[in-house]
Amino acid sequence: MGRTIQVSGFPSSVSAELVKKFLENLTGEGTVYAIKLRKFKNGGRYYAIVQFTSTRDAEFIISLAGARLWYGTSYLTARSMDTDIVAKPRTYLHSLENITLHFGCQISKEKFSVLWKRENVSVDFGIGLRRLHFHFMYQYVEYKLQLSYENIWQIELHRPLGQTVKYLLIQLYGAPRIYEKDVPSSGDVYEDPIFNFFKDTPDDQWVRATDFTPSCRIGQSSALCLELPSGPRLPNFKENFAYYKESEGRFSLETGFPFSCNLDLVPIVGPPLDVHLPYDIIFKINALLQQGCLTGPSLDAAFYRLVDPRRINVACIEHALDKLYNLKECCYEPSTWLNEQYRKYFKSKRPPKSPMISLDAGLVYVRRVQITPCKVYFFGPEINVSNRVLRHYPNHIDNFLRVSFVDEELDKMFSTDLSPRNSATKTGLYKRVLSVLRDGIVIGNKKFEFLAFSSSQLRDNSTWMFAPSDGITAADIREWMGDFRQIRNVAKYAARLGQSFGSSTETLSVSRHEVEKIPDIEVVYGGVKYAFSDGIGKISSEFARKVASKCGCNGVTPSAFQIRYGGYKGVVAVDPTSSFKLSLRKSMCKYESDNIKLDVLAYSKFQPCFLNRQLISLLSTLGVEDQVFLKKQSKAVQQLDAILTDPLRAQEALDLMSPGENTNVLKELLMCGYKPDTEPYLSMMLQTFRASKLLELRTKSRIFIPDGRAMMGCLDETRTLEYGQVFVQFSGSRYRQFGDSPMLGGNGTKQRFIVTGSVVVAKNPCLHPGDVRVLRAVNVSELHHMVDCVVFPQKGSSSLYAFEDQEVYG
Repeated sequence: MGRTIQVSGFPSSVSAELVKKFLENLTGEGTVYAIKLRKFKNGGRYYAIVQFTSTRDAEFIISLAGARLWYGTSYLTARSMDTDIVAKPRTYLHSLENITLHFGCQISKEKFSVLWKRENVSVDFGIGLRRLHFHFMYQYVEYKLQLSYENIWQIELHRPLGQTVKYLLIQLYGAPRIYEKDVPSSGDVYEDPIFNFFKDTPDDQWVRATDFTPSCRIGQSSALCLELPSGPRLPNFKENFAYYKESEGRFSLETGFPFSCNLDLVPIVGPPLDVHLPYDIIFKINALLQQGCLTGPSLDAAFYRLVDPRRINVACIEHALDKLYNLKECCYEPSTWLNEQYRKYFKSKRPPKSPMISLDAGLVYVRRVQITPCKVYFFGPEINVSNRVLRHYPNHIDNFLRVSFVDEELDKMFSTDLSPRNSATKTGLYKRVLSVLRDGIVIGNKKFEFLAFSSSQLRDNSTWMFAPSDGITAADIREWMGDFRQIRNVAKYAARLGQSFGSSTETLSVSRHEVEKIPDIEVVYGGVKYAFSDGIGKISSEFARKVASKCGCNGVTPSAFQIRYGGYKGVVAVDPTSSFKLSLRKSMCKYESDNIKLDVLAYSKFQPCFLNRQLISLLSTLGVEDQVFLKKQSKAVQQLDAILTDPLRAQEALDLMSPGENTNVLKELLMCGYKPDTEPYLSMMLQTFRASKLLELRTKSRIFIPDGRAMMGCLDETRTLEYGQVFVQFSGSRYRQFGDSPMLGGNGTKQRFIVTGSVVVAKNPCLHPGDVRVLRAVNVSELHHMVDCVVFPQKGSSSLYAFEDQEVYG
């Protein structure tokens, strides 16, 4: 017998709450976990499906019903049920009731400034203290705050001598997630609380919410404090938190006041009216506040005067603020600390050097803002790869801002957080995101407004914003990008704006008369028009060498480039017979633009091949057995295990799985004779590399395929290939690959290999079974100049692939 039973025979006047009270009078308070009250189809009586917290209570009610159980004048019967209402009831490590919850900031070792408090709060500590849940009522709405382990910086239990009360102080990295209970009003028996009871409200009845307190005081808080009576027992925090300590010294609470100058996006602070600070100083102060290095109440007028460049050398200010960021603990008296730092600078008689480093061409400093449902965080300036817009407005870099919308733990926010599946209404999170995009962000004397977003930013819930300056607005920048008036589709309009924001390398200018416009290759078959040349163009050999030099290819000319040129986008492949610098097709033109700079996003080169979930799902659908994938996965894990002890395997893995500058230092250490299991730094870095690849394997099913490559797709401009044929030539690696393969082998970095025979070719992204093809690779002498590309034919009844910004696995 299980924990769930059906009790029948209740009168029509009964409710789920009355059934709960009746049963708990028999089994004890808190023993009923869930109730569903329903009416019999053939009468006026009701039955209740009841889930108890234990099997013993369910058996007890059935035994009472067998010996006549009465509800008033109604005779009740009971029987066991096969399934529970809630399959996996929540269990908590510990719970506290009637607690007073304080949100605020610690302003000294002994004082806590309270911004908002709530009494009669229940606290549930999850298993392993991974999550803490706070439940309370506020203005007739039931709220739940969920605080994750990752958002807790430190826990300190204060037991002031001579006091019966205790204070559990929890220092926070970020705010808790806020949920409000959605009370159905539809009258549906399956939702109506009159007919349903849950001890723990089901997840689908909790709706995400933003800060509901006056002036967003939860968002302005950097800590929360639980005021505990002396009686309740607490969980063992030492077992789960490295930063836990206890204190018996003085500790007191005092009333605090909001300090944020923006009451919607908090915490954002600014100087008093008589102090005028530059934007970069204000941004840095806010970053220090939001990261917990400063407390809001301590930022008084004296502090702002100490960071005023009109009074203090700006190099001293910047160096002191950077040093403040690296302190191990929060600075409760920043004015005193700054005065001490300035005295040291003046004694040395040499102003400190700026921490900013000069950047290589193609890199820029950009500031970034992350917005959560309750808080806002400032970061930077950080080094970013430049794009077309930033290069055109180099004197306005400080007016550009990258904005991301993330959850409280800085994880990705999902669509269900904005609009629940079981409701047509939008949550408070949706309104918050919309208000930021519509109204912008004010930081100091700059007001940032929405500009555009790239395709990668769209996946990450990010966007670019711009603060108008010198008569230049976000609308002016969009007008400079190109003419989008012919685009009436909103999604396409946004995508075309994003073309200019892809991370790219600026190469050379190409005048209009140096560009040839060539027709698309199209075939009509069965009344359907197929484009063989969608997104593919040509580049002359001589011009390709110049572009490769600008891209830093060190004497090697790639066979294909992924480009942006004006309103054109796609791939251009080297054509030795072309006399024009660029030959572009109509399918590559997305909008009209006067820009003549050629920007390169990527170019053909050695790239390792990995299976992913999309490709595995399609291959499995097409008949590949699961055992094949398990075998490949097992082999990939063995290869990663071997790099920790075998120097040769470590070199091979770094060269094949992760080619590029990030692993060059490790490769050089291995080539110098250092052993992976004896040199500490090398061992640590290889373990990190292995852990990263295993994480990708576990979360994304990225299985390394030694016999494969990720390549760009190109078109056979010679019309040599027949339908179903491809030409594949790849460059050799510096080391032999794992295992013996017909594709692999050879000596030297410049050796090339031509593949012949059957090959499996897949698109990335891979969404349709037709995106995976078995084709025949052939050797065509006219295409020997094409390396690290898959060359597709322009013959046949339909195109094999579109080439626009696509990656091909082979």
